[in-house]
Amino acid sequence: MKKYIYIIALISTSLVLNSCGSEDKKVVAGNSPAIPVKVAKVQLNANNSFLSVSGKIQATNSADLSTRMMGYVKKVHVNVGDKVKKGQLLVSLNNADLQAKKAQIDAGITKAETAFKNAEKNYNRFKNLFESNSVTQKEMDDMTANYQMAKAGLESAKQMKNEINAQFAYSNITAPFNGVITSKNVENGDMANPGMPLLSMETPKEFEVMAMVPETEISQIKTGTSVNVLVKSIDKTIKGKVTEVSTSAKNTGGQYLVKVDLEKTDANILSGMFTTVQFPVSRNVKSAMVLIPTDAIVKNGQLSGVYTVSQSNTALLRWLRLGRTYGDKVEVLSGLSASESYIISAEGKLFNGAKISIQ
Repeated sequence: MKKYIYIIALISTSLVLNSCGSEDKKVVAGNSPAIPVKVAKVQLNANNSFLSVSGKIQATNSADLSTRMMGYVKKVHVNVGDKVKKGQLLVSLNNADLQAKKAQIDAGITKAETAFKNAEKNYNRFKNLFESNSVTQKEMDDMTANYQMAKAGLESAKQMKNEINAQFAYSNITAPFNGVITSKNVENGDMANPGMPLLSMETPKEFEVMAMVPETEISQIKTGTSVNVLVKSIDKTIKGKVTEVSTSAKNTGGQYLVKVDLEKTDANILSGMFTTVQFPVSRNVKSAMVLIPTDAIVKNGQLSGVYTVSQSNTALLRWLRLGRTYGDKVEVLSGLSASESYIISAEGKLFNGAKISIQ
């Protein structure tokens, strides 16, 4: 009997200790510091006076330089950032085999010229003899044929020289226009293959924007239309003019390509910068949109979400369905409604249920 009482007492003591341990853990979790966050409220964008689409800046005049022959790179004469002039030598390929072939062709031209001169003399002599009836028609015809063959042989040799000279041009890569070297893909001693880009260059200070316009508004975009182009990275708005409007979206995912030439400016813009192009046309889709900053979006594989604020001031991850991107903002198709608060930045790592402190 005493043994059973002792066991019951041990079990009771263990339960009491476990209960106290659980309470301690709850207190620790409840006392964890709150993460300072900044929040914003969802606002509906009802401004339909402008169509805003994303775009990308590129140089008006650019080129990827390659060769049509295979050979080792003998010397690269420029580096990235170098300014070059039209016709300047940029890359030299090893052309020892071309030099040997050129020597053979030069020897062939000398031989063909000698044969042609000899045939020409014989032709002129036989022509005079034929006029005085000293040679037969058959002999004259044979001499004329020899003369024509020698003449054709000399012309063929000269054309072979033109061909080898063209190949020499492919072994010495020169600048097609005045510009700046933007990339270098080979070094001395590398093997160059036909069609492989060796260097890239572009004309500085002359830029255009390639923008994608949805099918609902493309009919309103006309060549010559003046537009505003916002370059987010430098916070500058630059004037531009539409120069090309694509009439097919076959290879562009259902959106139409529009090219905009930028006015010359002192702003420090570079190729590859992303922009927002504002066209002065009304949007056909009149329903208000929910837009939130792309920086607030949380990615998890194929899912996109945003942290919202719960009634108990904790972070709550909400999964969203997103639409088109407008500059630095993205359209929310579902998952958020007007006047809801969402977290735009945090001074710590957020997770579901994390205690937060709104700044």
